[in-house]
Amino acid sequence: MLSKKMETAICKQIQEELFSSYLYLSMSAYFSNMGLDGFANWMSVQEKEERDHAMKFYNYLLSQGAEIKLFQINEPDHKWKSPLDAFKATLKHEQHITKCINGLVDLAEKEKDRATFNFLQWYIDEQVEEEENDRNIIDKLTLIKENSNGLFMLDKDLAQRVYTPLIPAV
Repeated sequence: MLSKKMETAICKQIQEELFSSYLYLSMSAYFSNMGLDGFANWMSVQEKEERDHAMKFYNYLLSQGAEIKLFQINEPDHKWKSPLDAFKATLKHEQHITKCINGLVDLAEKEKDRATFNFLQWYIDEQVEEEENDRNIIDKLTLIKENSNGLFMLDKDLAQRVYTPLIPAV
């Protein structure tokens, strides 16, 4: 059985994950409005993955017989100076999420909550991947600078990303 403190902390993480989804949806619209459909696709896939992350927490709480309280989601930014600026904001946000996940792991360790500690290991691995993906795109955008041909090529590359559902459909 989860402690009330852990239950609340995971509910707050659901809020964080849903905000992430909302942020990436906003970024997808930003890129669509710029005519960068590949970038928009990449963010749209990211948005769906973040919703999956929230639902994974949600389902975990249900499996533990926990009470779920959904907190308000703040309005995300909707404009950035450039694609590079948007991806720098993405990396910064993912670093924040990593800190949140690490805080949950610390709480699980403190409470000797082995089940939650084990459950959270997937998120630790996921955050390493999330930050690496963002850094790779930032590196490419930094190399491209203002080169429209480079931006077009990266846009075509990002258009190839495909959403793979985390949670099977019922």
